[in-house]
Amino acid sequence: MRDFTAKRLENVQESATIAISDKAKRLKAEGRDVIDLSGGDPHFNTPEHIVREAFNAIEEGQTHYAPSRGVPRLIEAVSNKLRRDNGLEYAKDEIVVTPGGKLGIYASLAATLDPGDEVLLLSPAWVSYEPSVRLAGGSPVYVPLEAPDFRITPEALRAVDAPRAKLLILNTPNNPTGRVATREEMEAVAGFAQERDLLVISDELYEMLLYDGHEHISLASLPGMRERVVTVNGMSKSYAMTGWRLGYLAAPRELAAQVLKVQQHSVTSAATFTQIAAACALEGSQEAVASMLKGYESNRKLVLDALNAMPGVSCPSPEGAFYAFPRVDTSDSLAFAARLLEEANVALIPGVAFGPTGEGHVRLSFATSPDLLERAFERMGRFLSA
Repeated sequence: MRDFTAKRLENVQESATIAISDKAKRLKAEGRDVIDLSGGDPHFNTPEHIVREAFNAIEEGQTHYAPSRGVPRLIEAVSNKLRRDNGLEYAKDEIVVTPGGKLGIYASLAATLDPGDEVLLLSPAWVSYEPSVRLAGGSPVYVPLEAPDFRITPEALRAVDAPRAKLLILNTPNNPTGRVATREEMEAVAGFAQERDLLVISDELYEMLLYDGHEHISLASLPGMRERVVTVNGMSKSYAMTGWRLGYLAAPRELAAQVLKVQQHSVTSAATFTQIAAACALEGSQEAVASMLKGYESNRKLVLDALNAMPGVSCPSPEGAFYAFPRVDTSDSLAFAARLLEEANVALIPGVAFGPTGEGHVRLSFATSPDLLERAFERMGRFLSA
C-alpha cells in the first residue's frame, strides 16, 4: 500500500509544549506528583462578567452560525480597541475574528505563501511558528538573536541568507523570552521589512502583560508599515480565556479578504456565544486584567529570586508575558528537561524547541499558584545540587 501522508508533514514535529504537557498529564494519571510549568494557560478563571455574558448569549439563542468574519458587535469592539490601545484605524472589512490566535497566524500564512517562499523567524521563536509555515507550504529560516538579551538588530536581520523571503513573524512581548521589543528594535524590523519588501505577521497576544513600565508598540503603527503588517491578537492570555478559542486579526483590506477565504473554507467561524463574551471583555472594565497582572508580577519576583539562587542557572527579568527563560548548565536542553521530569517531577519546555538560539535554556510559565512554583523550585534546587 502506498504512503498516503502528505510530504509537507515530514518535517513537521508534534508541538513540544503539548507533548510535554500531555506526558505530564499521563504521569499524573499514573499517580506521579508532577508539577507542570510547561504550558501557557493562566491559572486564573475567566472573569465572571465575561462568563455571564456567554451564558446570557446562549440563553438568548445565540447558538447558530456566526458571520465568517465575526459578529458585528465584536468587530466593532476590536476596531475600537485597536484605535484606543494601539493607535490603529481599521475598517470593519479589514478585521477577521478567528477561533484562536494560532488560527489567525496559520490562516495568514496560508493566504500569503506560495511553495518555496521563505519566512523569517526570530530565534528564540514560539514553537508553532515553524510548523505553521511548513503546513502552509513555506520554508522557515531562523534569524539567530544572541543571548542573554536576544535583541533585534539590523545586523542580525541582514546577516541571514534568505533570497526568497516573503514574510517575517514578530512576537512582542515574546514567548518564550519575556522580552518586550524597544522602539529602536521595532524601527529596525520596520526598516528591514521595507528594505526587503516583506510582509510581517505581528503576534501581539501578550500585549497587556507588561512589567516595569515597558511599553508595547504595535508594528503597524510605525510609518509606512500599515500596508505590510497583519496584526494578530486574542483573548487567551490577557483575559484568561485559553479554552474559549477566540482571536482576531487586522490587515489591509485585500489581504484580510484572502484570509477570510481560508477561514470560510476551513473552520467557517468562531463560536457565536464565544464572540459575544469576547466583545464584553473588550468593552467592559479592565480591572480583572490589572488584577491578574499583579498576580503575575508577584510570581515573577518569586521566580527570579529562586532561579538565580540555583547553581548553574541565570535568569534575566521577564519584561512581559508570563514566562521565564533561564539559562541552565547544559548543552542539551531536551535531555535536561527529560531528566527533570523523570527525576524531579517538574515539567518545563526545552529551549531548543524554540529555535537554535534557545539551546541551553528552558522555558517555564509562572502563570500558576505561588505554592506550586515554590514546590517546583525546591525540587529543581535538589535536582541541580545532586
